[in-house]
Amino acid sequence: MTIEIPTLITFIIYIIGMAICGIIFYRLTTNMSDYVLGGRSLNGWVAALSAGASDMSSWILIALPGTIMLNGMSEIWLPMGLTIGAYLNWQFLAKRLRRYTEIANDSITIPDFLENRFRDNSRVLRNVSAIFILIFFAFYTSSGLVGGALLFSSTFGWDYQVALWIGAFAIVSYTFLGGFLAISYTDFFQGMLMLLALVTVPIVAIMELGGWNNTVTHVAAIDPAYLDAFAGTSLIAIISLLAWGLGYFGQPHIITRFMAIRSERDVPVGRFVGMTWMTISLFGAIFVGFVGIAFFQGAGPGSALEDTETVFIMFSQVLFNPWVAGILLAAILSAIMSTIDSQLLVSSSALAEDIYKGLFRPHASQKEVVWIGRFGVLIIALIATFLAMDPESTVLELVEYAWAGFGAAFGPVMLFSVFWRRMTAWGAISGIVTGGLTVILWNFFEGGLFDLYEIVPGFVLGSLAIILVSLLNQRPGDDILEEFDFVENAVYDEDNKRYVHKD
Repeated sequence: MTIEIPTLITFIIYIIGMAICGIIFYRLTTNMSDYVLGGRSLNGWVAALSAGASDMSSWILIALPGTIMLNGMSEIWLPMGLTIGAYLNWQFLAKRLRRYTEIANDSITIPDFLENRFRDNSRVLRNVSAIFILIFFAFYTSSGLVGGALLFSSTFGWDYQVALWIGAFAIVSYTFLGGFLAISYTDFFQGMLMLLALVTVPIVAIMELGGWNNTVTHVAAIDPAYLDAFAGTSLIAIISLLAWGLGYFGQPHIITRFMAIRSERDVPVGRFVGMTWMTISLFGAIFVGFVGIAFFQGAGPGSALEDTETVFIMFSQVLFNPWVAGILLAAILSAIMSTIDSQLLVSSSALAEDIYKGLFRPHASQKEVVWIGRFGVLIIALIATFLAMDPESTVLELVEYAWAGFGAAFGPVMLFSVFWRRMTAWGAISGIVTGGLTVILWNFFEGGLFDLYEIVPGFVLGSLAIILVSLLNQRPGDDILEEFDFVENAVYDEDNKRYVHKD
């Protein structure tokens, strides 16, 4: 029995388990709120780990170890920025957004919330939001599919295109059926598997090299610059890496977990669990890449890698028996699936709830909208698959672009909408368009200031657009201001299951 057979068996068992989960939750999905938010029933643990797993994707098992192995500790600023951003997101946005989305006509999507928040009867805000969600998720979903194709082709020797289509089919199958509850509970278990893999692999690799001191010695012997967080970098580069943290405020597949959490009282638990999981996982990914330098470039038993993004995959195959390797490689599949399913769901909800129902069929039944959402999953997955067909694509480049797009387009809008009383609908529209277009246009230039990660100018200009346009607009109506004030002072009445004004 070769390594491919037991590993393949592990993969098949895993995929079947995910499909069964989708079928189970299919029976629990009766309306669009169930399909998109799971009836707002997530506890803190599930919300935290599903948010973390859907956040990190193959990036944490493929892209981050790969870039650490390629450039050394000078890339440490990126996970540092992400950790700060994720904490601030849980600390400031989570509780307020959970409360506001329920009070604002029980909003179940981000475009739905923005329309209800600003009483935008023109539907312009909803449609602009949905369009930018679909644009950037096409690229974000492509990054996961590239990661899946890389996993299957590296593990089984399959052709890249064959691996791409097999991975896409596996992911879409249970997202199509189960909706939000399926992806949230599978993401919970996928997050646990990812954590186990990211702790196990670097520990075993370090032991194989004779301990931590020997590992550091091997890395230093190859190039001392690998140990220096400032080597080969610049102020613009460090700011760009830290600025990844800004993206958290605008990622729809993450902040929908805040909207779906069972109660505000679950937010502190979710924050603690989520940040603990994230910190340990990021350290594990950093160590995978760092140890990979010594193992595959230095005195270690591994041979040199052509593609550093395969370092985790190669560790799994070299250090462990085929059955354990199969479990570890399933962790990569978990990471990919946990993000793509969330992205597909948010995209399909934008297509079904915000465009189909919002523009064409305002009186469509819940069942009809749910099925449009399901078929939207198929359509969006096909588009993303075609975008991912270039085998030269890298996970990091695609994630970098989509992350900046969402962070700049929606980050300022989400923060201002829940914290600034004077904000208007046209301020929100201008913020989304300015932030999103800045990211798109920034990519056409290079050199000097244009080497700065596009999320920074996008976030700043989007924020300025919100402030300026809102101040130039007429003051928001009394009903909008009264609702904002109510949200600020509301408490949840457990007996009547609704928010009431705090006395």
